[in-house]
This record gives sequence, C-alpha cells and structure tokens, in this order.
Amino acid sequence: MKQILRFIKKETVLTIAWAAAIISAFFVPPDPGYLDYIDLRSLGILWSLMVIMEGLKENGFFSRIGSAVLKKTHRAWQLAAVLIFLCFFLSMLITNDVALITFVPFALYMLKQTDREDLLIPVVVLQTIVANLGSMLTPVGNPQNLYLYGLSGMSIGAFLRLMLPYSALTLGILIISVCFLKRKNEPIREVPAEKTAAAKAAGRNSILYGCLFVLALLVVMRWIPYWILAGAVLVVALWIGRRALISVDYALLLTFVGFFIFTGNLGNIPAVRQFLTTMIEGREVITGVISSQAISNVPAALLLSRFTQEYSGLIIGVNLGGLGTLIASMASLISFKVLAHNYNEKKGRYLGWFTLMNLICLGLLLALYYAIR
Repeated sequence: MKQILRFIKKETVLTIAWAAAIISAFFVPPDPGYLDYIDLRSLGILWSLMVIMEGLKENGFFSRIGSAVLKKTHRAWQLAAVLIFLCFFLSMLITNDVALITFVPFALYMLKQTDREDLLIPVVVLQTIVANLGSMLTPVGNPQNLYLYGLSGMSIGAFLRLMLPYSALTLGILIISVCFLKRKNEPIREVPAEKTAAAKAAGRNSILYGCLFVLALLVVMRWIPYWILAGAVLVVALWIGRRALISVDYALLLTFVGFFIFTGNLGNIPAVRQFLTTMIEGREVITGVISSQAISNVPAALLLSRFTQEYSGLIIGVNLGGLGTLIASMASLISFKVLAHNYNEKKGRYLGWFTLMNLICLGLLLALYYAIR
C-alpha cells in the first residue's frame, strides 16, 4: 500500500489520466476504435525528442554551452542574465522541462561558487517562468505545442507569428526583472569550468544527436514521416548507449495515452460533447488558462482540443495557462523539487515569489491578448 501511495504521489497526473480513462470506459466500452484516439505521430515525435535531449544532456552538451557563455560574465547581473536567458532561448528548441532540468542545478552551482546565493530565489523563479514562456514560441518547445501544432495543421510561420507577441513581451519582462536584482553591479569571482568525463568523450555523440535533432525538425515541418525519425533515434541510442533511452520520462508518454483515451471517450458521449463544446466555444483562451491551473497545461490541451476547432485560441490559452499555480505547468515542479532538495529552508519563500511573479506575468500577457485580439 505504501508503494502504491508513493507512486500516486510521484505520478499524480499519470494516475489521474488513467483513472479518468478507466472510468470513461464504463460509458464507452473498449473496442478497436480506441486506437483511433491515440495520436501516434505526436507520441513518436515527443519520444524521439526526449531521447535526443537526454542524449545531448548526458554528453554534457548544454553544460558546455553554459560554461562557455559564463566565461564572459564579470558582474552579478550578467551572471543572472546568462542563467535566465539560457532557459529562455534554449527552451524554444530543447523544451521547457529539459531547459530546467539542465540549467536550474547549473544555476545553483554557479551562484554558490560565486557567493551569490542571495540571488537563488529570483534567478530560479525567473528561469522557471521564462522556460515556460520561451518554449511557447515554437512547436517543439513543449508537449502541448507539439500536439496542437500537429492537430491544427498550421505552418511553422503561422505558429511563430501567433506566439511571437507573447514571447516578445516576456523578453521585455525578463530584461526589466534583471534590472531590479539586488547588488546587481557587484563583481563576481571567476569559476573554473567543470570538466566531466562525459564532456571529454562527447564530441561524436553530440554531433550524432544534433543530426537527429535536425531530422526531428524536418519531421515537425512534415517533410519526413515520424516513423523514420523514431527508427533512427532508436538505432543511434542503442548504438551509443542505452542510458538516454532509459532516462526518458515514459510517465509523460503514458499520461498522453491515458488522456487520449479519456478525451476520446468523452467525445463519443453526445451529451458531454455538446456541453463541453458549448462551454468552450469562443472562450478557448480563458478556458485554457483556467483549466491549466487545476490539471496543468498539457492535459488541458489534450482535453479541450476534442471540443473546439479554434486551435489558435487554445494554443495561446494553454501556453499562457502554464503561468499561475505550481502545477499549471508540470515543468515548474522541476525547479521547485531541485531547489527544495538543495535549500529546503527556502522553499516557502520561493513559492511566495513564484506565485506572485507568475500572476503578474499572466496578467500582463492576458492584457496583451485582449489588446491585440
């Protein structure tokens, strides 16, 4: 029983997804039509990207980028800006959760080594916010974008134009926030670059995974079938080493499958379909924002997409909905867990600042939406 409770606590969203799927199966009995619910293309691309990012991370690729950039920083505001901007820009390509998994521990290490642990909370809060908001610009930035982009059939250009105003405002918020850091002009002492065994032997592996990432972009642009990418990723990962395959968050993939079944069944219950369609129609943005606060933005995207064809509004809604509560974006939990593990005494203060900054940014971005709609 303790193991079951521990699993539920650790994988709450996965548990909810499959509980909902099982309950819905009593109303729509399982049949071969269930297979039509599952978007294999989205799952195949998502799995491939996760393996690629794990492979690059295991080979020290992102840490080397960070260390190289940090060599040119001399003052506290420059150090903070680099740590935050890395999350903002790289999340557009490597996803928000990979950016946070990589650069939040990196930030804790760098701030400790430079005796600027007073900047821990503002830096990690901003890293988390900008990783969620930077990732919204591109189809590969986060799982909900990847899914909705494929579902909508829009071009990459159209997707970028849709989300660019919100990313531009986020960049402005980021720059202003850095200007308000305490003792921002104080010099920092240099930190020698950390050399790891993975970094020394990673050249060839990083190039191979980099080529796979380019292939993934071609698949996202619908130039190549997704199964070619998945096969190539599997072969390369097995050849280089199985660690990248093992490290993938398979719980996220299973969560997708559970919600695919649940939302597919809801769509086959006429009364439920009619009710949700009526509720969502014309309110995609605000519905996406509110739903994300309770169930996080990935499940919200999967659920709401069954009951609207207005995908542009839904894309904006679930991306802005990643702001707000700690669970609005599951990637936000990564930062919280890393900080709480290393600085447990700071987690209460972190939550306070995290919530305040999230609500401010959410308010500003919603104001922008209503101003330009």
